[in-house]
Amino acid sequence: MVQLLPTGLTASVAVAASSANLGPGFDSLGLALGLYDEVIVETVESGLVVQVEGEGAGQVPLTSDHLVVQGILRGMREAGVEAPGMVVRCRNAIPHQRGMGSSAAAVVGGLAVVNGLVTQLDRPGLSETQLIQLASEFEGHPDNAAAAVLGGAVVSWTTEAADGRVDYAAAPLRLHPDIHLFPAIPQLRSSTAETRALLPEQVSHRDARFNVSRAALLVVALTERPDLLLTATEDVLHQPQRGAAQPESAAFLELLRRHGIAAVLSGAGPAVIALTTATQLPAAVLESPEARVFNVTEMPVGDAVRWNSGVAVPG
Repeated sequence: MVQLLPTGLTASVAVAASSANLGPGFDSLGLALGLYDEVIVETVESGLVVQVEGEGAGQVPLTSDHLVVQGILRGMREAGVEAPGMVVRCRNAIPHQRGMGSSAAAVVGGLAVVNGLVTQLDRPGLSETQLIQLASEFEGHPDNAAAAVLGGAVVSWTTEAADGRVDYAAAPLRLHPDIHLFPAIPQLRSSTAETRALLPEQVSHRDARFNVSRAALLVVALTERPDLLLTATEDVLHQPQRGAAQPESAAFLELLRRHGIAAVLSGAGPAVIALTTATQLPAAVLESPEARVFNVTEMPVGDAVRWNSGVAVPG
């Protein structure tokens, strides 16, 4: 039976950006980044009010079509509750359409904030497994969603049952403490759907074998042998194809790798992320013409999604 939430409940959530694929781990490897969106929800007598500050303000819908609201409504159905009305406040720091997992963060944030509401009624919240499953159903793949839920680095996978059901799951990786992350974020935007359309329907056995070996090696490099990162982040299945539509990203990626820095497209791009044991990137890279369109900063590894009841999550 569906329970109606009382008015006056408040809850908040902080959810991290994420980088997916990491080169060869297409739709399977992900990494949370220390840049967070915040969502604050209050139950009210009726209606829906959506407010957006920061990234996406003036650009995203302020209706039930908003991804955060879609996540909230889906989470409420799963939890067996509904709200008479809501005020949803979004404070966004994650850039949109840059390959930083903003869509996954919006969905995970909406799902997880439901936990902050229902636990005030002594009802069980959604588990990590449920959050990954539900968020991945929105995304169609679990890499960004799993990283946003679990934090840190993750390996995710998809299982398709004979009855058509698709199950999504993930396991955390313990990222080697010597690895530093340097996202390079341009002002240029990109659509994941458009860049995914550039990928071929079929690949050769040779290319598949190459990426399988690199993805397996990347797990070793991320957890135990960061000296292997440059080789482990090689990819032939999606980055070359997407690079043709993102020449600035392709050029900066090539420059980083030419200087011995393991660098990959972040998700579908156009952001690039460098993974290195060095504490800073070479001056020759940062002062290059290729770097001028990017904002390059070191960023910590992101935490798991976290929610609070009745008070805002601290920044």
